[in-house]
Amino acid sequence: MHADNTGVTWSSRTVFILAAVGSSVGLGNIWKFPYTAGANGGSLFVVTYILAVIIIVAPILTAELMLGRLGNQSPIDTMNKLSTEYGAHKAWRIIGWLGIVISFLVLSYFCMISGWTMAYAIKAGEGIFEGVTPTETGLIFDSFLSNPLRLVLWHLLFMCLTAFIVSRGVNKGLEKTVSLLMPVFFVMIIMMAIYSSVVGDFGQGWRFMFDFNLSELKGDMILIALGQAFLSNSVAMAIMLTYGSYAPKNVSLGKSALVITGADTMVALTAGLAIFPLVFAYGLEPAEGPGLIFVTLPIAFGQMPGGQYIGVLFFVLLGIASITSTISLLEPFVSHLIKKFNLSRRRMAIVAGTSAFLMGLLPIFSFNIWSDIFPLKWIEGFESATFFVLIDLMVNNILLPISGLLIALFVGWKIPVLTLKDNFNNAPEFVFKLWIFLIRYAVPVALLAILGSNLII
Repeated sequence: MHADNTGVTWSSRTVFILAAVGSSVGLGNIWKFPYTAGANGGSLFVVTYILAVIIIVAPILTAELMLGRLGNQSPIDTMNKLSTEYGAHKAWRIIGWLGIVISFLVLSYFCMISGWTMAYAIKAGEGIFEGVTPTETGLIFDSFLSNPLRLVLWHLLFMCLTAFIVSRGVNKGLEKTVSLLMPVFFVMIIMMAIYSSVVGDFGQGWRFMFDFNLSELKGDMILIALGQAFLSNSVAMAIMLTYGSYAPKNVSLGKSALVITGADTMVALTAGLAIFPLVFAYGLEPAEGPGLIFVTLPIAFGQMPGGQYIGVLFFVLLGIASITSTISLLEPFVSHLIKKFNLSRRRMAIVAGTSAFLMGLLPIFSFNIWSDIFPLKWIEGFESATFFVLIDLMVNNILLPISGLLIALFVGWKIPVLTLKDNFNNAPEFVFKLWIFLIRYAVPVALLAILGSNLII
């Protein structure tokens, strides 16, 4: 690959869509969406999440893909180029830096969680969960987290796999991986949801996700749903900016954004319908938190017919979803390093992967040797926040909304309307006008209102 992205493209629109969907469909959907929905009341969170995707995330996703296509370089170099080209202040290049920082932070703990999925696939295959009680499965999870060396090794293994795929390049690495894994992933998640609806309490799971009461709406829940929508769709993290730079010129970015967000939302909802019926059927707690799928679901797997095999299938499914996410999180950082140092992709993948591995030690040790360290304990509301909790909160509640806001403002107000229209690939006039209204006015106002209300609260 050259130092910039010129001449490097996805081989087809289908592969581009698969890669973008593979990036957005992953741990954010299957691991984080269900437990976040469970901890925030279920149905009202789901409705708020869907509205956030439609009104805010989809327009920003289109804008971010457009930035990537116009710049056709690494995220930081793209923003340097476009800021100069359109006479904008050089401070706008922070969009590229912020996106890479966010993807780097998310990668640090996504690879950690991904390592858990590999370990739990083996545990399920060994029959460890057969007949376990809620207390026993909790002890298994606690024992697993208490061993820092074991967590570090699984984290290292998954990071090495991620770096290896990225080192292979766009066509040989990213493209081949997503082309193979994404169809498998979709089949497996549908099978899991069908199985759950048959053996679980589908009615209760459905009501939990879709029966809502607007009187329960709270400002902090809106911000959490918004952050989850950004995270699940890989928006404002420099990922889509990078993937957009590889997009063929004849691809409609607006249509692509709708397909990506639509597929991502359907997978998130399907994941909820695969998990919550089992949770309720076996009297488990939907608000378990980050350990939901590792603490509650093994109980169900241990009690259901064929649960040993279903458990392996589920955690393998989660591993597949994880790798398509982690390679997309590493790619922006690698793309920038290649441009900056003009060295081989393989070397830069090793450098980036090693850096993310070391950063991942903070969240890993938060569950064991540093579990009693609370960096911001003097601030009200953060008295018991570990490194893992702080990184997660900072990314979802602060950095992602701010990054999305900056993208909307730059694209909406700094890039000429005719340029934007040309890159909308002959979309109907009313669609383009609606998008311009959203990206210029509705999205910035909504993001400022949500961020402002939560700062006041």
